[in-house]
Amino acid sequence: MSNIDFIREEKAANIGNFLVGRLLPFRQKRSIGPFVFIDHMGPACLADYENLDVPPHPHIGLSTLTYLFDGAIMHRDSMGTEVEIQPGAVNWMTAGKGVVHSERTPEYLRHRDKFLHGLQIWVALPKALEFMEPEFCHVESKDIPSWEQDGVQYKLIAGEAFGKKSAVPVYSPLYMIEIQTAEEKLIDIGPHLFGESGLYILKGEIENQGHVYGSKQILITKDAHLCSFTMKPDTSVYIFGGEPFPEERFIFWNFVATDKTTIEQAKEDWRAHRFPKVINDDGYVPLPG
Repeated sequence: MSNIDFIREEKAANIGNFLVGRLLPFRQKRSIGPFVFIDHMGPACLADYENLDVPPHPHIGLSTLTYLFDGAIMHRDSMGTEVEIQPGAVNWMTAGKGVVHSERTPEYLRHRDKFLHGLQIWVALPKALEFMEPEFCHVESKDIPSWEQDGVQYKLIAGEAFGKKSAVPVYSPLYMIEIQTAEEKLIDIGPHLFGESGLYILKGEIENQGHVYGSKQILITKDAHLCSFTMKPDTSVYIFGGEPFPEERFIFWNFVATDKTTIEQAKEDWRAHRFPKVINDDGYVPLPG
C-alpha cells in the first residue's frame, strides 16, 4: 500500500454488555468504499455467567455481515430467521426499509465457559435500494471461495476479486478478503482490487515502505490498485473495499440513509414500536438519547 491515506488503531466501544474494538467510522474517514461500520469483537473469554446479549434493535438502509473466528451467536430477526452463526460462515442480513434482529449466546452455551471472537460489519445500500424489502442469507464456510497461492491462504468472504465471486448476495461492487500466511510473503494484490481499500491486521505484522504495522491497526488507501505489502510470519489480515457511493451517508445509531428525514422517520417509528417484531425474542433497546 504505497499510498496510505489513514492509519488507525481500533478504539474500544460497548455493544450491549460486550466490549468491542471499533475500526470504522472515525472522524477523518466515515467509510471505505460502501463499508460504513466495522467492529472487532473480542477475543473474549466469557465465564459461565457471562453471555453476549444484544436485544432486538432496528436497522435501515444497510446490510450487516457477521463473520466469526471463534464461538457462536444465535441470530433472530423480524423476517422469522433463527440461525446459529458458526466460525467461517457469513451471516448477511439486508435491512432495506427496516428490519429488527437480536444477537445472543446460544442457549446450550449460556451456562458454561465460552469464547467469542469475530467481525461485525455494515455495508451501505445503493440509494436506489435503500427502501428494498428486507432479505437474509446465510452462507456456510464450505461455500466461501478459498484457495492457496505461493503458500498464502486466501478467502473471498464477500464480493468479487481475483476473478472469483462469493456466494454472499451483495448489492454494489465490493470485496472482503481474508489473507493468512505462516511465512514471510510479499503480497501484491493491487491489480485484483478496485476503488478504495482498508487493510486490517488481525494478527501479526505487515511491512510497507520500510514501516512495520502491528495487530489491531487498519491502513486505508484511496487507490486500491496500490495495495502491496509484506506479511510477516504467522500474520492474518482482512481487506475491505470497493467503489464508494457518490452520495453522502448519514448514520444515527443503527440507521443509515442518504436523507436525514429518513433517519428521523425511523427514529419516530422505533419509539412508537412500529417496526416489525423479532420472532421468539421480546426484548427492546430504547432509542439512544
